[in-house]
Amino acid sequence: MKLFSSVNDVADVNALVKEALALKQDPFAHQKLGKNKTLALVFLNPSLRTRMSTQKAAINLGMNVMVLNIDKEGWALELRDGVIMDGTTVEHIREAAGVMGQYADIIGVRSFPGLRNREEDYSEMIFNKFVEFCKVPVVSLESATRHPLQSLADLITIEELKTTARPKVVLTWAPHIKPLPQAVPNSFSEWMCKADVDFTIVQPKGYELCTDFTQGANISYDQDEALAGADFIYVKNWSAYEPYGNILGKHEEWMLTNKKLEQTNNAKVMHCLPVRRNLELSDEILDGPNSIVVHEAGNRVWAAQAVLKQMLESL
Repeated sequence: MKLFSSVNDVADVNALVKEALALKQDPFAHQKLGKNKTLALVFLNPSLRTRMSTQKAAINLGMNVMVLNIDKEGWALELRDGVIMDGTTVEHIREAAGVMGQYADIIGVRSFPGLRNREEDYSEMIFNKFVEFCKVPVVSLESATRHPLQSLADLITIEELKTTARPKVVLTWAPHIKPLPQAVPNSFSEWMCKADVDFTIVQPKGYELCTDFTQGANISYDQDEALAGADFIYVKNWSAYEPYGNILGKHEEWMLTNKKLEQTNNAKVMHCLPVRRNLELSDEILDGPNSIVVHEAGNRVWAAQAVLKQMLESL
């Protein structure tokens, strides 16, 4: 594996999930793979789980890890070609990414969308330029449109905890106080559509995701109807795809509660975290027996380790 940016970069999704679960049982079995190899983690945006889990995964594989908060510690990057750099940017991404590729064997990049220009965000300019110029394998630590390490961890969690062969999985929109990217729901939808699950997306009118990411999903606008018989509920807010980046009403009634869980198959509740309590998800859910958000976050290590292992094997 030379690139991990979406489920489309995975040759065999089921095999990758099985490999991650095997690594969870024996985390240090492949430390020779990473000996004298370096992982560089480049962050243009904040991170907790992605940063720590990916570092832990690399250490488990015997790798050295360098972390650069380039938005705070690096030079301001210029992304455009053919421009006179007489403004606020100091270094072109061609040189910055190229130099990083000299220092690291694998690079991870995290960059959020601006939520102002859909065409620009969905072109994945920043991530794709790192891939183009660094000349080493690249793993997405979340991009403008996808969060594949999170989605792999989500699928690992479902596979690990499911009690039926083909569980019903529901992605439900949740309220928030500000516009959030579509990256997590886009990515979760892509992975679920490749998995052997009965998958439904439910949201208020106007919050439909780009159809490029939802092929094969059931689409609903009735939360109660969608939740009926669910085995897993993935709770997440996202802003509108059209008009792009907008909030189209608060819809506070969409917050998941124990009352809503009564119509499910005692569903396990998931969230990528961080979560705003009593806005996106109620205390009673998060502190109750149905929440698996911490377990899910723990599986981020094994998702990252499975991907890094395959990348190391390709060097």
